[in-house]
Amino acid sequence: MSRFDTPVLRSLLRAHPDWLPDGPPDSAAALVDAYDPLYPRLESRLWAADDAAFDDGLARYQALFREQQALIDATGARAQHRFVIGIPVADRPAHLRQCLESILQLCRLYGYGGRDADGRYAGVEVIVSEDSREPRHVAAHRALVETYREQGLKVAHFDLPEQYALLQAIPESTRRQVERLLTDQPAGRFYQKGQAANRNLCILKMRQRAPDKGRALYYLVDSDQAFLVNRQTAAGEAVVPALNYFYCIDRIFRTADVRVLSGKLVGDPPVSPAVMAANFLDDALAFLDRIAACDPHSPCGFHGQTAPLPGDAAYHDLAHLFGFAAQTPAFDYRCPLPQPHDYAACLAGFAGRLRAFFFGEHPTRRTGFRYAGDFAAPAPARTIYPGNTVVDDEGLRYIIPFGHLRLRMSGPTAGRLIQAEIGARFATANLPMLHRRIAADDTRDEFRPGVIEGPDAAVDISNEFERQFFGDLMLFSVADWLKTRTLDALTDADAVAATVARVESELLGLYAGKRDAVNARLDDLDRWLDTVPAGLCDGPALDRIRQFRRDLAANFGADSTAWRQIGDPAHRVARRAQIVDALTRYRDERAAWDRLVTT
Repeated sequence: MSRFDTPVLRSLLRAHPDWLPDGPPDSAAALVDAYDPLYPRLESRLWAADDAAFDDGLARYQALFREQQALIDATGARAQHRFVIGIPVADRPAHLRQCLESILQLCRLYGYGGRDADGRYAGVEVIVSEDSREPRHVAAHRALVETYREQGLKVAHFDLPEQYALLQAIPESTRRQVERLLTDQPAGRFYQKGQAANRNLCILKMRQRAPDKGRALYYLVDSDQAFLVNRQTAAGEAVVPALNYFYCIDRIFRTADVRVLSGKLVGDPPVSPAVMAANFLDDALAFLDRIAACDPHSPCGFHGQTAPLPGDAAYHDLAHLFGFAAQTPAFDYRCPLPQPHDYAACLAGFAGRLRAFFFGEHPTRRTGFRYAGDFAAPAPARTIYPGNTVVDDEGLRYIIPFGHLRLRMSGPTAGRLIQAEIGARFATANLPMLHRRIAADDTRDEFRPGVIEGPDAAVDISNEFERQFFGDLMLFSVADWLKTRTLDALTDADAVAATVARVESELLGLYAGKRDAVNARLDDLDRWLDTVPAGLCDGPALDRIRQFRRDLAANFGADSTAWRQIGDPAHRVARRAQIVDALTRYRDERAAWDRLVTT
């Protein structure tokens, strides 16, 4: 019998004596280690459990982690990594609140790292890296930092003056070499620098705050994410704190040769609506055709919650470019309204969420969490998710570059470059975070670069659309290059330019095909609107559908602003030149950054 008090472990072993046939070991180190193989056993049962058993199983699972952590704290039997979490944020207090709350709950429920002498959670420190334009949002972010500090989190507000001072403290010769990574914006306009520049400045601050650089892990998190996953239940989607991220990541970096670890996202898609319109219209038209055949006042039947959620990249119109197979032609709309209600209410709810599509929601193709075995088992990676990436001290070198271009797809592009450089030391694990494009129950995002709301309530995503196309161009140019050439060969500007031009030609054809598909589906939507049954015409639902149709046409039509830009040869020449310049200078900029973070 162990001389340590382990009631949760003993209770578990009474139910499953074969899991540790010899009982708990007596030495502290062996006992701490004995918990580790038990977690995958519990997880496999937990994620196969029905709704009633899941909650009880999750509570027992969390209690077992807290007991192991208490043993570590009491005996010092295991050296654990300390996490420094960086959260870049721009004008998003509601998002930031949700993110910080999830970190606090993770610390409370799993206890990773224990507590220090002041009662604060010792294993985690958070840096909120400010990038807001609005003073009221800066004040709100600062107030949230104070609120969560009072509740036991180690959290600091890295404000704009401190960022600017940190930047100016870099010797001028070095600063010039990395200014495209860190920004050259003046002190009077040192806000909304872009997620890449803010994140890289945050990395420098995180490195300063690391308590023990040999045992520190640096965790980059986006403000619109949370340490939660979504689980499909009989009543709909449930959000649960069911993953012990810190424990699993600590274990990966202790037991595997990993420098960079990135996890995926669940919930809202991580891509732009610019590449989701065709498949969403497929789903929307299928739903509208079905509901048109229903009695508006009959009980709603769009609650098929047992159907599986869409798989990887189902939301992406060009998923095949990323190696994903085609999926179901149309996914069902899962009505989220509480029962009871009728079909008219269902349609009103659907129409009321359509506007959120332009801010990144996908009402029919949210990604659900899927259990796939041991969470602490890494696999080779090829994509960086900027808001769910962890690195060690050596991994600080492998940043996401090219932020000065403000292009989308920076994470997948950086991932291909990192994979080419360090191979299997760039890894992924099934530790996704919950992604919420909209923080509150409305259709307005707090801040989303590239999305503009006009005075007539029109939504213009042309800036984001343009950045998506040329971000794809950069990504697939890099992917094509690395099929036959090395990173060092990127200095060959003529060869890089030829690759970019060739990929652009192919991409233009694919984008044009999707544009034509969207416009064909808009014709189908017009026909539905012309024939919709009278019983569904009450209220504002049809007006909202018509407004959605108007905004789709304005953003995806052949004469839209985005398509005029993408179709303009002079604009493409300028963008290609930027991309070629960025790629040919990549190795030099990386070398300068490496020196900055390793000295």
